[in-house]
Amino acid sequence: MATKSKLPVQDIGTRNPKLFNRIRTIIETPFYWNNVHHVRSLSEAYELAKRAPGTIITGLDVHNPEALGLPRDAKVLLFNDGKITGRQARLRRLVNGENRNKFADLLREAVFLSRNRKMYHAEAYVGLDKDFMLKAHLLVPEGYENTLYSWLLNFQIANEEYTEMYKDSLVLDEGDIFIFANPDYYPEEHPDGLALFDAEHNCAAILGMRYFGEFKKGTLTLAWTIAERNGYTPCHGGQKRFNLPSGNQKVIGVFGLSGSGKSTITLSNHGGKFSTTVLHDDAFIISDKDASSISLEQSYFDKTQDYPLTEPQTKYFLTIQNCGATLDSEGRIVPVTEDIQSGNGRAVKSRFATPNREYRFEEPCDAIFWIMKDDSLPPVLKVTRPELASAMGATLATKRTTAEYVPGEDPNKLVIVPYANPFRLYPLKKDYLKFKKLFSERNVACYIINTGHFLTKKIGPQTTLGLIEDIVTDRAEFQPFGPFADLEYYPLEGFLPDFSDRNYLEMVERRLLDRLEYVSGLDEFNKLPDEALEAIEKAAKSIRR
Repeated sequence: MATKSKLPVQDIGTRNPKLFNRIRTIIETPFYWNNVHHVRSLSEAYELAKRAPGTIITGLDVHNPEALGLPRDAKVLLFNDGKITGRQARLRRLVNGENRNKFADLLREAVFLSRNRKMYHAEAYVGLDKDFMLKAHLLVPEGYENTLYSWLLNFQIANEEYTEMYKDSLVLDEGDIFIFANPDYYPEEHPDGLALFDAEHNCAAILGMRYFGEFKKGTLTLAWTIAERNGYTPCHGGQKRFNLPSGNQKVIGVFGLSGSGKSTITLSNHGGKFSTTVLHDDAFIISDKDASSISLEQSYFDKTQDYPLTEPQTKYFLTIQNCGATLDSEGRIVPVTEDIQSGNGRAVKSRFATPNREYRFEEPCDAIFWIMKDDSLPPVLKVTRPELASAMGATLATKRTTAEYVPGEDPNKLVIVPYANPFRLYPLKKDYLKFKKLFSERNVACYIINTGHFLTKKIGPQTTLGLIEDIVTDRAEFQPFGPFADLEYYPLEGFLPDFSDRNYLEMVERRLLDRLEYVSGLDEFNKLPDEALEAIEKAAKSIRR
């Protein structure tokens, strides 16, 4: 699937409102300024980032650089963002019919006040299979060469190989993605910054925001929106395939916020007990037609919290953000990781971090796991009713990590983030119906895994990985989850719920009712069908029968 650009003159103008409208035209226009330099290779992007003020050229070699299109002597680059080191969903605004002219005025001013800066334009493909490929454009001012370089590494630069694939892909009735950015400009009405999205027209502006995650997720936000309109279910999660000794294959998707454990689960090799193949650990799409899946990104954007320099995965670092630096015993400049310098150190890792990688799974998805951190839940539940399965995804309860910057919020507060995707630009009902269809028509199994605590006992990674292994090999035997309708649990030693304890039953009931209250209070844009509320209510009130 290719997006549209470079149209014949007879197709330019009001006769083609999807590509030529007020917000999109304001955002696209500065890409053609005479002070814009078009960066056409990763080597050039690397050299620009390397020379940018504030860049630290570490003593760490990039692994297999020439295969990535980088110079043979390329080093890992480190660049820090300042105070804000996480995403700020609260600063996101969506263009609609009521605010279009107001934001058009704001954007024209932001663009005008950026005119004296040298600007850099980069192009990348989002989606790594000819059935779904989009072209994306990013414009950043001088001083943010590291942002541009990491963006090109994270997605897929428009090189010869992928351009040929793109030419063979199906053309969509969609325009290219355009993102205009000036991280140094703070609109008067938005003193903390602004991430503005026009979902209908595939464009965005990122103003007053430096954190690379805003650029990565901003691009994915638009790509997911296009996917939803064109027959796919957007997924903020990881997906892997188990290649079992019997010759059978099981494809699982795991959905959770950054730091919830989805990357740990997706990238684990299970101690060598299984042959696994990774699609991606953060962003993919599932076909509504046949439940096949496509990865949207080439590289990985990982937290460095658990990566001391002795960790083997550091070998695959390409760029690093929000970490310290020091000299080692050999006199090399090396990063200081483990969240010592700030609370959300990050690294872009190359595709070589997972040698067992594919960009498309033809095999249909077999199971979806909602990752939650809810101490009322045992390590795993199975949801047997499609309406409840999708509703539990829509009320995914977890705790925020340092990847999300929410000033003043208690980090231990349980929050609900539907489908672990705070980047949605379309009504929540659409995701609910798409996931429900996967459960009801494609017979995808649904599980809830708790990676936090069960009551006061920590659920460790080995417990989580072990129960997933038991599920994919059909060793897990589920039992009714006490009186709670349409829920089953897998009894694991040390994590057994006591259904004779009335306090425990009421604790589970309260958490389910919290979800019901959340769904009942959603605004019109995010309102779910009544069947979702009824499914949650049935499960919650089972103990009252």
